[in-house]
Amino acid sequence: MMPAEGKFMVDQCLVRGRWIVTAANQPVLSDGALLVADGRVESVGDWRAQRASNPGLEVYGDANSAILPGLINAHHHSHSISAIQHGVSDDLLEPWIMAWVGMRPLDRHLNTLVSLGIQLGAGVTSVVDMMGSGGDANAFSDNLDQAIEACKLAGQRIYLAPGITLESHLVSGPGEDARFIDGLDDAASRAAKSLLPPADQLDADDYFAVMEEKQRALRTHPRVDLWYGPPGPQWVGEDMLQRCHEEAQRWDCGIQTHVSESLYEKLLGPRSYGRSMMAHLHDIGVLGPRLSIAHGTWLNEEEIELMAKTGVAVSHNPSSNLRLRAGIAPFAELLRRGVTTGIGMDATTLNEDEDMFSEIRLAHRLQSDPRIERQVPAMTDAWAAATLGGAKLLRRETQVGQLGPGYLADLVILDTSRICWPWTAPESDPLELLLLRANRNDVREVMVGGEIVWRDGGPTRFDLPAAASELARRVAEIPFPGEAAKSAALLIPHLRKWYAGWEVPPLSPWFERSSKR
Repeated sequence: MMPAEGKFMVDQCLVRGRWIVTAANQPVLSDGALLVADGRVESVGDWRAQRASNPGLEVYGDANSAILPGLINAHHHSHSISAIQHGVSDDLLEPWIMAWVGMRPLDRHLNTLVSLGIQLGAGVTSVVDMMGSGGDANAFSDNLDQAIEACKLAGQRIYLAPGITLESHLVSGPGEDARFIDGLDDAASRAAKSLLPPADQLDADDYFAVMEEKQRALRTHPRVDLWYGPPGPQWVGEDMLQRCHEEAQRWDCGIQTHVSESLYEKLLGPRSYGRSMMAHLHDIGVLGPRLSIAHGTWLNEEEIELMAKTGVAVSHNPSSNLRLRAGIAPFAELLRRGVTTGIGMDATTLNEDEDMFSEIRLAHRLQSDPRIERQVPAMTDAWAAATLGGAKLLRRETQVGQLGPGYLADLVILDTSRICWPWTAPESDPLELLLLRANRNDVREVMVGGEIVWRDGGPTRFDLPAAASELARRVAEIPFPGEAAKSAALLIPHLRKWYAGWEVPPLSPWFERSSKR
């Protein structure tokens, strides 16, 4: 698993396809080819003309291939071994997170590397990877180093967004942990206190000192960017968010955080700040194009308008929202209002397969309306979110997300054999065919910046099965954190009762589905 950066880098090549999808808003080119030079697309045109002009160049793809822009996973967490595999069942977000204390810790380098490798096989060439870390400043620095080295090795464009939790370790809201503990019996109170972080846990100053060191070290890396990843307003507080905003401006990078994922995160804004969470973030001066939020499932009309006005982007994560009972985000309204919208897998896809093609389809299908006169987003709108929208969320819309001249050669080569089997009408819309039928098993090769980083069923820079086997070996040697799991199991019923006591106002759904009357 030693680095093999550039092993499959080509100075110039042709990429041929039966169909070439240059961008979501452009017609599909039939029997075409891309000329790739120095890591970028130099030209797009007819295959015969391109071949005649470049007779000696190596060719990737063929007359049975489809060429697509690399997919952009706008929100992720590197969990190569899922919560289900750890024995933690899907649940509402709040008890689900508490149950995580019963999961064995994973080797940071191997976990990140395996997660990125799995995504490569689904055609994902850019990833926003939010990373949590505990411990003291030295542990955080070491964890971050391990993740960075894995990102450098994997080959994608990674926007690594580390974060730490400073408050709301048990329940959401300023000062609410103490109130929650005060209402518990002795046994539950002891369990709750056992789950609080130790006194030597790194603080905000430690976090920013480590981040500055890593920012300086990564300034010239072509594929790994360091973002700020405060996990959510309730977990860090106003000062931390404002400092992240200032540092992101200083280093010209992005910020990603979770906002309005669950119903209780929606209620948190009015409950703790007297206004919606997005209005609160606006009041403290952190909204802007550098900021992207994950989920946004419970955004209201005023919040969406505020996002459109300030340039805040959102990663729509449909599978995760369904699995954790968060609901269905207003994807159609976000698009209608002009909010920059990407699609993320959140390491919690419906089938646990990290298949970005399935996630695109789910994002589209969930917006259906049973009334014939209602307009709904087209499949191409979801496709645009996974490419052009993700590129804009990254603030890289002039570099990735499409395959025009001058853009980086980040692309996916699909084998269309299964997609078209056993027969496909020649007049079929090729883009619709690809979007509705392609899956990760059709990915033949993936190119990032003119380098083949996936071929023959695996990454070219490292041995994915070997990395996964070593990860499994190491985690199997770690004892089950039984005492922490027992504490969580004791507390979760109290947690449910706590949130059940929050007043829920009448809800006005974005969607109308089946009616019982």
